[in-house]
Amino acid sequence: MKIALPTVNGELCMHFGHCEKFIIFEINEDNTISTSSEHTPPPHEPGVLPAWLAEMSVNTIIAGGMGQRAQAIFSQHQISVITGAPAMEATAVVQAYLDNSLETGINACDH
Repeated sequence: MKIALPTVNGELCMHFGHCEKFIIFEINEDNTISTSSEHTPPPHEPGVLPAWLAEMSVNTIIAGGMGQRAQAIFSQHQISVITGAPAMEATAVVQAYLDNSLETGINACDH
C-alpha cells in the first residue's frame, strides 16, 4: 500500500492542491511504514494530481480538505480519500491512520 500526504513544512497541508510537497509512504503488510519519499507536485489543475499520484501507485490520500469533484476524480483512479485530517507532522498522521486512531473532523475544503 502507498499513502500520499500533501504537506507544507513537513506537516499535513489543509488543502491538497496548495501543498509544497507530497510525501508518499510505502506500507508493509504488517501495517508499518517501510519508506517515505518527498515529491514536488506538478502545477495544480483539475485531474492532474490524481493521475500523477496514480502513476506512482498511490492507493490512499489523506488530506485536511478536498472538494467533492477532486474526490470523485481520485475515486476514478482507484485512490481512497480520507479528509478532515488535522495539521500534524506527516509521519504522525500516517501512523495514526495505520493504528486506527486518526481523528478526522470537518473537510476543510468542502466546496
